[in-house]
Order: sequence, then structure tokens, then C-alpha cells
Amino acid sequence: MQWLSKKNMITTAVILILATIFYLSQKSGMFENPTAEGLRDYIASYGVFGPIVYMTMFSVIPAGSVIAVAGGMAFGMYFGTLYTIIGAMIGATVAFYISRLLGRDFVEKLVKGKMQKFEDGMEKGGFLLVLMMRLISIIPFNVISYGAGLTRIKYIDYILSTMIGIIPGVLVFTNLGDKALCVRSLEFMLAVGILALMVIASILLKRRFSFEELQARFYTCGIQKK
Repeated sequence: MQWLSKKNMITTAVILILATIFYLSQKSGMFENPTAEGLRDYIASYGVFGPIVYMTMFSVIPAGSVIAVAGGMAFGMYFGTLYTIIGAMIGATVAFYISRLLGRDFVEKLVKGKMQKFEDGMEKGGFLLVLMMRLISIIPFNVISYGAGLTRIKYIDYILSTMIGIIPGVLVFTNLGDKALCVRSLEFMLAVGILALMVIASILLKRRFSFEELQARFYTCGIQKK
């Protein structure tokens, strides 16, 4: 039967998995206190399984700054950074392969028609383009992930550029969470200052570069390398 096609079965499985995760998250109380302190306490309540719970949270809600701060509070800067990067890479991988498996029509519904921006340029210079978009955050995290999955970019290039591109932001937020345990300390003030500098730099870079400009530059570079 047509409704038993591979695409329909995968779509149904993805929807059921996401619905189950959301239901379990609500039942477990994850969203009862969605502050950094509340999420830290929620993670800590799972004891030795806290890192697994945290990475799962971050894979479902990638690039969540509040969650990253909670990770710094719960695990410190170093392990918080490690767990955050792993969680983000899991989420990025899932979104990438959802695109590859389910195709454009399904992804368009998820990101509400924003995929047109990925029509040109991604396949040539894709690594650098994804890297710059992760660093500057011109486009939301998941939109980049879904968009990359619709192109011919190699997974290894995509995931490496994602990992490198998110490191600066992850370090800033987990460091802030780590130092937030003592808000009157010089270290916390420095962490806030670094966060402020990152926000200012991101705003300036967004004003300097649009997605179309980056796309055109890397598209041209890709042609010249051939």
C-alpha cells in the first residue's frame, strides 16, 4: 500500500519519537522552571545520568543559551563544554539526516519556507559557508542543519564545520554558567564581559555580512578552485 511507503514510515517514526520526547519532558518537569538554575537542578536530580539527560536536552533544543549556561553550572566549564558540543552535534546530525531521508517538502513545513536561501552556493565552499553561518548565527541553528541536508555537502564537512563553528559560543555560555556560582567574583564579571563582547561582535558581523553575500563569496571561491 502507498501509505506503507518508506518515506511515510520514516515520517511517522520521527513524529512519534519527537512526540514521545516532548511528552516525557513535560511529565518529568523539565519545563516547570526553565531558568538556568532550574535546569541545573533538574539535571542534577538524575545523578550519574545527568550528562546523558543534558546531552539529550541539548540535542532536542540545540543552540539553547540558557541550557548551555545550565550545563556550565552543572558540570563546570570543561565538561559542560564537552557535553554541550556532543549534544549540539547529535541534534545537528539528526536534523541533517531528516532532510536527507524525508526530502524538501517535509523540511519546508518544519522551517516554514526558509529553505529557498540554500538553493545556490552550499555545494561549492560548503564547509566554509556552514562554518561562517555557525559562527555569526545569521540563520537559526536548525534551519542551517535542515538546509545542509538538502544539498550535496558531505556529512564529514558539515559536522566538522558545525563543531568548529559552535565552539566559541559554547565556551562563552558554559564559562558564564561555571562562574555564575559566585556572581560577585571577578571571574564572573569577566565572563559577563566576554559574553557582551560576543554579542556586540555578532551584531556587527550580521550587519556587515548577509547570507546572500557569504553565499556569493563561497560560491565564487568554489568555482575558482575547480
